[in-house]
Amino acid sequence: MVSWYSNPPAREWRTTPAPVEVLAFHQSLSAYRPTPLTSVPALAAELGVGQVLVKDESQRLGLPAFKALGAWWAIHRALQPGTAELVTATDGNHGRAVARRAAMLGLPAFVFVPDVVSEAAIAAIRTEGATVSVVPGSYDDAVAEAAAYAGDERLLIQDSAWPGYEVVPQLIVDGYSTLFREISAEPDLVVVPMGVGSVAQAAVTHFRSEAPAPMLLGVEPSAASCVTTSLLAGELLSIPTSKTVMAGLNCGTPSTLAWPVLSAGLDHAITVDDDAALQASADLGTAGISSGPSGAATLAALRAAGPRLPLTANSTVILINTEAATP
Repeated sequence: MVSWYSNPPAREWRTTPAPVEVLAFHQSLSAYRPTPLTSVPALAAELGVGQVLVKDESQRLGLPAFKALGAWWAIHRALQPGTAELVTATDGNHGRAVARRAAMLGLPAFVFVPDVVSEAAIAAIRTEGATVSVVPGSYDDAVAEAAAYAGDERLLIQDSAWPGYEVVPQLIVDGYSTLFREISAEPDLVVVPMGVGSVAQAAVTHFRSEAPAPMLLGVEPSAASCVTTSLLAGELLSIPTSKTVMAGLNCGTPSTLAWPVLSAGLDHAITVDDDAALQASADLGTAGISSGPSGAATLAALRAAGPRLPLTANSTVILINTEAATP
């Protein structure tokens, strides 16, 4: 069942952008290259718009997802001389990014994952040299285990915030700003995955700090719709989740940092089911874009939301593809 949220005043809300030092840091990395913004004319024709452009994060800093942008900036800023280990919880790509940077810095990494994470994703994290602990339960349960384990010389690098833990998550959100700063096109609509809401927070922060401001549409799985449920309720809520192919979006509690930004500046939110995400992944693959279901959810969202949106034959739509396809 599709859930839909709309906030007409959102386009008028304004905030300040992420620090410019973030982009300079990423540009200083030897592996840095701006990711492509790929036009897909077949999708534009299908959806009756002028352009569909895919911001393709399937190869970012040597990893198959955008997550290193946030994790590596946060580690750069939060690392202290006495730090002996990096700790995180993950549904997959964030944990791998933390583990990769830890190895680059000569530090061990300890990564907690919920038991719904695939063996392939766990193996990928272990290839980075990290210790992985599989936690019975949800992503929220894995986050709780990571937070309990961290402390003293163990630095928690988590992309979700809660009361008392907001500095590092904000650094991660700031890190994601590079993704949006690389976009030179002037879109009418940007579609972004949500999860705990951090990359959507980065999108809102970027596009609501300049004019003209495009419409912003967030998407999440029907099986894990914590942001949309909270937006519809008008308050931050935690919800039970179930298994979904959109593993990177399988989150039950929105970030406390993302919540006020999304509730003020996000125009629309929609949920999609697994079949729609899998079809979108296949269709992007046909267009030559490697995309897992979490990244392809943006195309599923555009297809589901299209009739509700004021798009025309001249509209430019940008889909944020956050991850590569996995075997």
